[in-house]
Amino acid sequence: MQTKRSSKLVKLVVLSLLAALSLVLFFISFPLPLLPPYLKVDFSDIPALLAGLIFSPLAGVLVVLMKNLLYFVASGASDPIGVAANFIAGSLFIFPVAYLYHRYRGVKSIVSGLVIGTVVMAIVMSLLNYFIILPAYSLLIGMEMNETIKWISVVGGVLPFNFIKGIIVSMLFVPVFIKLSEWINQKRMEAL
Repeated sequence: MQTKRSSKLVKLVVLSLLAALSLVLFFISFPLPLLPPYLKVDFSDIPALLAGLIFSPLAGVLVVLMKNLLYFVASGASDPIGVAANFIAGSLFIFPVAYLYHRYRGVKSIVSGLVIGTVVMAIVMSLLNYFIILPAYSLLIGMEMNETIKWISVVGGVLPFNFIKGIIVSMLFVPVFIKLSEWINQKRMEAL
């Protein structure tokens, strides 16, 4: 009983540390040339990916949630729509990677998950932006947004941004995974 409680405490501490690291990485961001400057690439999904690989896909999503809640509080709750969109995008990206890794193990499953996560994130975020997120922003700022503006924003901004962000984070994560794979497997076994 004591060991199980201790294991849960260790898991909570590790997830909290990964969420804090994710928050720090969230503040280190940069816009992409030729895309709207409010769309910024950051590397905050990497700690969440590690949590998803060590523990479970839901643990990875939990790190994304904790990062966004911490950011929401730290930023003074100024942009709830952006925080919610970031949570959804991160979850869509991380879940397939962690799920495939737990199902099949190895670098191939990581690469497949990163490809699937990137495609799913780009497509679903485009649809959500068109139908929900952009209309919510237009209500928030009190500006009328017609179908043409939404279409241009999604096709010329959101869709390519999410593809490029997924590719950049994936290209950075694969070597990190290869370097840390033994450690990840060791932590996975300790977590079981």
